[in-house]
Amino acid sequence: MSDDLSYELLGFDNVVLPVGDLGEAVGFYERAGFAVAFHFDEAGIALLRVGGETPGILLRHEDGMGHRPPPWPSPRVWLEVPDARVAARRLAEAGIAPLDAPFSVATGWTVEVADPWGNVVGFTDYTKRPELGRRP
Repeated sequence: MSDDLSYELLGFDNVVLPVGDLGEAVGFYERAGFAVAFHFDEAGIALLRVGGETPGILLRHEDGMGHRPPPWPSPRVWLEVPDARVAARRLAEAGIAPLDAPFSVATGWTVEVADPWGNVVGFTDYTKRPELGRRP
């Protein structure tokens, strides 16, 4: 890319997930352990906090979007947690079934869940490579 057309990528703003019912989506993600930064019904959006970062997961209401299983392959958003296997147990206790059992990855373990509209969120850890993970 020429210097005239280049720009600097500074980082993530928000990850936007389309949902068919904002209230139902907020309830699902609260059960999954997310804190709500704000819920603005008039605009059809709610922002979920992700750790101490300013960007988060922005839920956006889309008219006519019904419940559906996740398409495969589909984009995934993976979030770092201290222990994905513990996260899987807590999700199950909250009534949120994983797409599959926690699975091994190069850095640790990951478990994925899908919301009612097919958006896939993964919880991954760095238990095998702690030097690469965030420091609590």
